Amino acid sequence: MEITVNGVTLSYTVHGSGDPVIALHGNGEDHHIFDRLVPHLATAFRVYAVDSRNHGRSQRVADVSYDAMTTDIHAFITSLDLAPVHILGFSDGAIIGLLLAIRQPDVVNRLALLGVNLSPDDFTPATRDWIRREYEKTRDPRVGLMLEEPHIPLDAVRRVAAPTLLVAGEHDLFQPEFFPRLRDAMPNARLRIMAGHTHDSYIIRQDCLAPDLLDFFGA
Repeated sequence: MEITVNGVTLSYTVHGSGDPVIALHGNGEDHHIFDRLVPHLATAFRVYAVDSRNHGRSQRVADVSYDAMTTDIHAFITSLDLAPVHILGFSDGAIIGLLLAIRQPDVVNRLALLGVNLSPDDFTPATRDWIRREYEKTRDPRVGLMLEEPHIPLDAVRRVAAPTLLVAGEHDLFQPEFFPRLRDAMPNARLRIMAGHTHDSYIIRQDCLAPDLLDFFGA
């Protein structure tokens, strides 16, 4: 399916019935990263799996910023009259979900933020070096985005009242102290560390989070 919002055409799929869950993928991916997970969620929820601008089948445009992608998703939710929604965001999708909860708290019910970060400084030095090399090799503006954004102040997340599930891999891309600090800053958050997993191994082609997410979203 397609919808034009905020001047850009977004591709998305819809599965199941019930309260809406918006599934937002990571950088350079598309909604198919949730293919194993969506059937589980769709037993209790209506899941909208969206391709962000410049990803998947959605429109290619010049602006690749998190601000623009967040505005897209807010317009998507508003145009389809879905609010309030649960957000399932992975990596870039988690950043979008967090920004949405900060800026438009009325449209967000619960937040599941998988592999989120507040700043490029949250990456380990080795990860930043790897991203920099990838950008120098590809000049892909989506890769460059991770070196420049986001810039979410810790004080801003203190205002997020929505119940939040933070998920991180034991061997994630970010400095180990980051996730406990973020959990402690958010007034209604809990943290799940996925033992033995990397940044994406617990989500890409896996459904091991399905019971946690069904329970968290209130199935």
